[in-house]
Amino acid sequence: MKRFVEWFNRTAPNGSDPLPALTRAGIAHLYFESIHPFEDGNGRIGRSISEKALAQSAGQPTLTALAATILARRKAYYEALAAANKSNELSPWLSWFAGVALEGQRRTETRVEFVIDKTRLLDRLRGEINERQEKALLRVLREGPEGFKGGLSAGNYSAITGASPATATRDLVEMVAAGAFVRTGERRYARYSARIPQRVVLPVVPDAEGNLI
Repeated sequence: MKRFVEWFNRTAPNGSDPLPALTRAGIAHLYFESIHPFEDGNGRIGRSISEKALAQSAGQPTLTALAATILARRKAYYEALAAANKSNELSPWLSWFAGVALEGQRRTETRVEFVIDKTRLLDRLRGEINERQEKALLRVLREGPEGFKGGLSAGNYSAITGASPATATRDLVEMVAAGAFVRTGERRYARYSARIPQRVVLPVVPDAEGNLI
């Protein structure tokens, strides 16, 4: 660990042997996980070290979804880490890590845009919807930028709010009219989503030649 800390400080932006941001962050994570100094928490600390390295290169605290993206790609992460531990060749690992870092950046931008849209929607609807409707809307928004999986149904609405089927139908019609929800489908196939852009973050992965796509 002493040698790792010395290397980390030496390769910092203001160190004696600085490395590019993504290179340093990726190598730092790999080195730390290879050392595996603690009985528990090595993964969390390793992800934090990578985020720290990226923040140091930016020269200020940063918002990044790097850790969340690694967790979302957990199976591929463990495979890439295991392969890197068996070889002295860092390029495949760094290529994979760079893709995840870029995807994390996209996730961060998407999350910030979603929070802005959500705030605007809630501000516009203040005093326009009842408590049941607000509860259902907040539950849908809790799912994040990608929205409520499969869309909100009248049955979902009843389960969330405790409303009867008739009340659920009436509430949902009112929410569409108020601009809170958008409806797709008809009758029992009707599904509802919040009236804000739904955003999907596509993965950024290296292709067979190691190029990022």
